[in-house]
Amino acid sequence: MGKVNITVTLGAQNVNRKELSQQAFHLKLIHANYSGDIPFAVVDVATQDYVADVASELIYQNKSQISTEVLFTFPFDPHMAIYFFQAHSEDANIQAMLWDELSVPLLPTQVQQLHEAAEGWENLEYLRDQSQYPGEVFACFLGTLSPGSEVVVTLRYVQELSREPDGAAHYVLPPTLHPYTKLYAWNCLSSKLHYSLLLTASLQSPRGAANVQSNFTLTPLIYTAQDRSTAQVSLAGSPPSKHDLELLVYFGDPSAVSAVVEEGDPGAPPGSLLGDPMVLVMLAPSILEAVPGQHQSGEFIFLLDSTFLEHAQDALLFLLKSLPLGCYFNIYCYEETSVGIYPRSVEYTQDNLTEAMRRIPSTSSSLGDTNLLGTLRSVYNTPRPHGHTRQLFIFMAGLPPDKEAIAAKVCHHGNNHRCFSFCFSEDSAALAMALAKETQGGYVSSDKRMTVVVLKCLKQALKPAAEGVSLSWTLPRGLEVEVLGGTPQSIFQGQHSLLYAQIHGQAQDMTVAKGTMTLQYSLDGQDVTHTIEFPLCPKGDGRLAGHRLAARCLLKRLLPEAVSGSGDEPRQRTVEISLTSGIICPFTSYVGVRTSQRVTRYRRPLALLPPRQSLIPCQVIELTSK
Repeated sequence: MGKVNITVTLGAQNVNRKELSQQAFHLKLIHANYSGDIPFAVVDVATQDYVADVASELIYQNKSQISTEVLFTFPFDPHMAIYFFQAHSEDANIQAMLWDELSVPLLPTQVQQLHEAAEGWENLEYLRDQSQYPGEVFACFLGTLSPGSEVVVTLRYVQELSREPDGAAHYVLPPTLHPYTKLYAWNCLSSKLHYSLLLTASLQSPRGAANVQSNFTLTPLIYTAQDRSTAQVSLAGSPPSKHDLELLVYFGDPSAVSAVVEEGDPGAPPGSLLGDPMVLVMLAPSILEAVPGQHQSGEFIFLLDSTFLEHAQDALLFLLKSLPLGCYFNIYCYEETSVGIYPRSVEYTQDNLTEAMRRIPSTSSSLGDTNLLGTLRSVYNTPRPHGHTRQLFIFMAGLPPDKEAIAAKVCHHGNNHRCFSFCFSEDSAALAMALAKETQGGYVSSDKRMTVVVLKCLKQALKPAAEGVSLSWTLPRGLEVEVLGGTPQSIFQGQHSLLYAQIHGQAQDMTVAKGTMTLQYSLDGQDVTHTIEFPLCPKGDGRLAGHRLAARCLLKRLLPEAVSGSGDEPRQRTVEISLTSGIICPFTSYVGVRTSQRVTRYRRPLALLPPRQSLIPCQVIELTSK
């Protein structure tokens, strides 16, 4: 996450690309030298169980003696989603808007505006190539900032909070909102960054906010409801200058399952994603460590790119020889064929392992493109052994030609398995990481200590899991529940699953104010059941964090069908959800709308022209490591 928060660049004319890149990198460092200073930041965090809505306001000042071009960047992780951005100065107001190019194409004059304003994107391309912290970054040009002037940036995003083993919800303030070291401020001439931070956190849970812990000084916890379902806490004094700001929120009942209802948007149509109530469901079964030597369940499928098999042979042999008794396995060489060595997974025995190793080709005889997508289709079309959780070990030597379709296919089946990706080339690293993150698996690259990392992945893969996970609901007559994105078939030890369930309809009996949810799964052959009640009368704060994250979840699940070209309806629905929720998707993109604040007078007395609007570059980019 340690990337530059605000980049100050000067216009460069008559310089070559290399000189421009060097200048951009140098000027990027000027931010911390107080040419672009952040004297004041206000951050309001609103948590609701394991989701958060964060509203921030940052004030930047240009303390240099010359006007500068300003670029704002905000790195964010896969569990976050931006839904509002605005920058306000004495000259103009800039707002990031989502739009669908196919439905609302740009006019020729608007295309020219973006082209003229994008002359400085070479600097951003240099940042893309030089970053030591890969990941997605929101970037927007803010225009020219004159000496002594300031720009106020408003940024709002939603985020899924990680669940600690003791049940606490964990929040970390992004470095952009707390640039405390040279790592985030870059080449600072002073030992400290002098700025003021006003941080408040509003906590909400029907189970009650029992306690809050942090690595900085907090004001006493103040309850704002008699049942202690809502509370508030704030930063006391100055923020620490040596570490991230972290919050741990503890609830009154840290159970294995929880359900919280968030009210819908009163202005949205009933039956729509934003208009209906949303249930935020946390599943975190308590699973003990496996007994050493005990027969273990699990299906382990290895997908090999045989063109690069010699580089992965040691890791492959280590994994194959370390599988536990009682599991099932199969091997696919997707450079050769999309059919497995066995028609379907077989029990792990010495004879079956010896036969499998004999049938793995030592070198590839195929000169065509790898067929990872076809192999994945074959795997997903093959039923898994009953009671065995499926895990894929994908070895990639190069970037497959259909990477978007591969990612969409894995995402579509994300509830049914998890992936461990082994990457042996830089061009396939992004895809390998995406497959692992999407399925809560693991990622290994060839530049790391292979044996150590492979052993870590193996330990993770051999953890026991809750199998056959299912949810059932009891609601007042007239109401029904739809779990957006579906329910995972299994949950591994140390992991949790955050689900979003939309409540449809109108209750016929208004006196029934509660619903019931039952979680069932199998653990070590024993059936386990958890039943909880939850109130159907939510107290939501109107910020719709759960609804926006539900939209993000649904967009990911709709993507495979939308990109398959099976008609316009899936794409139209995807675009509609993106535009109404403010969450970007592959079919929508950001565009910055700049409205001039300076009023232009017409020749006739008291006649004013309307504010002038123009388009500026604003987008999400993917930074890669050096």
